[in-house]
Amino acid sequence: MKKTSTRLADGRELIYYDLRDDTVRDAVDRRPLERTVTSSEVRHDVLLGDEVAIASHRQGRTYHPPADQCPLCPSEGDRLSEIPDSSYDVVVFENRFPSLAGDSGRCEVVCFTSDHNASFADLSEEQARLVLEAWTDRTSELSSLPSVQQVFCFENRGAEIGVTLGHPHGQIYAYPFTTPRTALMLRSAAAHKEATGGQNLFDAVLERELADERVVLESEHWLAFVPYAAHWPYEVHLYPKRRVPDLLALDEEARSEFPQVYLELLRRFDRIFGDSESPTPYIAAWHQAPFGQLEDFEGVVREDFALHLELFTIRRTSGKLKFLAGSESGMNVFINDVPPERAAERLREVASR
Repeated sequence: MKKTSTRLADGRELIYYDLRDDTVRDAVDRRPLERTVTSSEVRHDVLLGDEVAIASHRQGRTYHPPADQCPLCPSEGDRLSEIPDSSYDVVVFENRFPSLAGDSGRCEVVCFTSDHNASFADLSEEQARLVLEAWTDRTSELSSLPSVQQVFCFENRGAEIGVTLGHPHGQIYAYPFTTPRTALMLRSAAAHKEATGGQNLFDAVLERELADERVVLESEHWLAFVPYAAHWPYEVHLYPKRRVPDLLALDEEARSEFPQVYLELLRRFDRIFGDSESPTPYIAAWHQAPFGQLEDFEGVVREDFALHLELFTIRRTSGKLKFLAGSESGMNVFINDVPPERAAERLREVASR
């Protein structure tokens, strides 16, 4: 992998990740952009104990542009985009309309491929490995910023999810706090550790799932399963079998095997409903341990957390979506119409032949 860092016309950082070591990236952003001004603010909710990002400048962000005006495609002739070069393998750049900025964190866009009509599932294993290396590198760089406590790499795919740009891409959020979902996991891990005399909760989950009927895919270094209490109609959790707290700690064996396993999962998601004209909308989310001290979670250290990826779709059957209504949105109590055992069975049925 070759990494080349440059600056866009408004001062934002852009980084090329290339498969070839001899690739030269010297294209200049020719757009007449003024320096980006953002007004992100994080406010604390005293009743719920969580944080809310206030970012009014995002009201003006790019919204469903036509394909020939996509800002994530390479620049070509007089059509200038966020990527100055005429081609790329993987690109990461600071979001022009970030939810978090300055002391409130940082938001980046990850472009998986220059092919506008592709998806992550269309990548080769070599390309998918390059994306993994980009995620890992950004986790390393962002975690070193003084204001950052947690790094979150994720992909939103599909208009049903709320995606406003059709180009295959994901995002990285660098939060100045530990997110509520991670805090819940850490509290559960702390309680389990105390109740069992030091045993690890994530290890216990994997041991239980390995012995059950919800396993979707297993390889030498990875395990994918539908969780016992799945929140979403089709939801898969992907864990490295050797527990590590973050992407940085993955060993070479797990890194090498990841592309094959992850691409197979994504392709199965696209086959769940048997509708090639309407790709499955999904969210893919990496869960990593926070960086820094965990004094709020007594008895737990970073190494107790288990890196894992959660992949889920809001579609419950062909042409029907799972909406978050009163119980889910009002009380955060999920109601799942698809039994996890049946979801796992279906995801095994659609395996590649």
